[in-house]
Amino acid sequence: MSTWVLLRGLMRETRHWGEFPMLFQNATGAQNVVTLDFPGNGRLHAQASPGNVAEMANHCRSQLTQLGYAPPYRVLALSLGAMAAVEWSARHPEEIDRLVLINTSLAPHNPFYQRLRPANYPALLRFLISGSVSRREALILRLTSALERSEPQRVELLERWVSYARECPVTRSNILRQLQAAISYRAAQTKPSAPILFLAAQQDRLVNVKCSQTLARLWGCPIGLHPAAGHDLPLDDGFWVAQQVKEWLDSGHRQTGK
Repeated sequence: MSTWVLLRGLMRETRHWGEFPMLFQNATGAQNVVTLDFPGNGRLHAQASPGNVAEMANHCRSQLTQLGYAPPYRVLALSLGAMAAVEWSARHPEEIDRLVLINTSLAPHNPFYQRLRPANYPALLRFLISGSVSRREALILRLTSALERSEPQRVELLERWVSYARECPVTRSNILRQLQAAISYRAAQTKPSAPILFLAAQQDRLVNVKCSQTLARLWGCPIGLHPAAGHDLPLDDGFWVAQQVKEWLDSGHRQTGK
C-alpha cells in the first residue's frame, strides 16, 4: 500500500494545498495521501516551531505513527518541506520509498543568493516587523504565484488565506524559528538513497530555478521544469505536478531529461 505524505513550506498549512491532494490521488492512484502540518503552522499553530530541520522531520514521523500510517512512505514536499524530506531520508532511509522535491534549495549545494532572491529581502523584513495579516498574505501570493488570475479569483483566494491565518495564526517567533531552520540547514554531500524527482518553476520569484537544476545534475535525478508557474507549483498548476509524478512512476524512474 502506497502512502504519500505531502509537506508544505514556511508558514503554510495543510489547507493551502487546496484541491491538490484529491487531484494527486486521482492521477496517481495512491491508496493514501496524508497532509501534515509542521509545529507552529495550521492545526499545530499553538506549538513552538522546531529550530532545525531534523526536528521537523522527526515530528512528521511521530505524527504518522500516531495516525496509524506505517513506513515506507512516499513524500512530495515543497520548499522548506523538501528540506525536511531530504533530512528524513538521510536519517531514516528505510522509511522513504520515493521523493518528489518541488522548488527547493539546499546548502551547501546552492549559494545563498539563489536560495532566496536578494530582491525579496526588504519586503520580507517589512512584513516580519510590522505587516498586517492581509498585507502578509498578499505579499506571499505575489512572491509564490505567477498565475494570471481575474480580480474576483485573486480576492477570493486571498480572503481564504487570510481566514486561515486568523483561525490558526503563525506567531512572529515561529516565523523566525522556521526561517532560522531553513537558513541554517546543511544537507549531506551524498544524495538520498530513495529515487528522486525534482520539479521546478521557471518563473519562481522566491527561489532561483537553478537550485533544483543544480541538485538534479549533482544527484543524477530527473527534473521537470514548468515554464510559467511560480514557487507554489501545486497552486499554479497542480494537474501538471500530478501528471509529472504519474509519468515518473510509470517510467520506472528512468532519466527523462525533462
